[in-house]
Amino acid sequence: MLLRLPTSVSEARECMAEGAVPIGGATLVWAAWQRDGFPDLAMSLRDLPEATVVEPEALGAAVVLHGIDDRVPEVLRAAAGSVGTGAVRRTATVGGNLVGSSLRCLLPAALVLDARATVLGPDRAYETDLAEVVAKRHLLLGLHWRTPIASGYRKQPAAAGGPPPLVVATAVHADAEGRRHLRVAVRDGYEVLSGTTPCDEGADAVVDALGGTEVGALPPGAQDVVREQVTDILGRLTAR
Repeated sequence: MLLRLPTSVSEARECMAEGAVPIGGATLVWAAWQRDGFPDLAMSLRDLPEATVVEPEALGAAVVLHGIDDRVPEVLRAAAGSVGTGAVRRTATVGGNLVGSSLRCLLPAALVLDARATVLGPDRAYETDLAEVVAKRHLLLGLHWRTPIASGYRKQPAAAGGPPPLVVATAVHADAEGRRHLRVAVRDGYEVLSGTTPCDEGADAVVDALGGTEVGALPPGAQDVVREQVTDILGRLTAR
């Protein structure tokens, strides 16, 4: 297997045109390759500047989860820190988790940040939303977002080998007029549901409003966790 390491977007496009297989951290494909055979040509974005940034409002697709630190919002940092073991986090990448994994542990955090994605197409790099990235499995270059006022993340305990644990991500943003809005994203099994509502009133009113979004379709136990997380993040805002 020949591994290409492009250092520019144009070089990465050339690799794509040659049929190079993106490998990320290879944590999700290595076992399959050992079983089924390795591709002739693969590509890693680890030397591509656009894919290796870690900034307060941007994160590259080639960044390993272990490298996501306090430069990014709490919700994204906590999500990355909850993935697998330390050994996995030192090799798994943002792009591999969002595009290659069925669990997509970072997706709820990215959704509540209202993140936009930069992806590499055959002709150019362009911006799109996370739904398109997940549905079409684009080659992700990175994410960018606006810094939230506050954010939070909770992953419920779960037995090894069992169903995916429940995840609740939250973030509060202010609009141009200063009105605050709460975004909530929940991974229940393999499905991710989300909702947005103004959050100037108390937690009960906010939870009731979320009942009219996708989040309202969650089972009662998951609704209880959502309520706890909404109460927590709104309480932190009040305490400021």
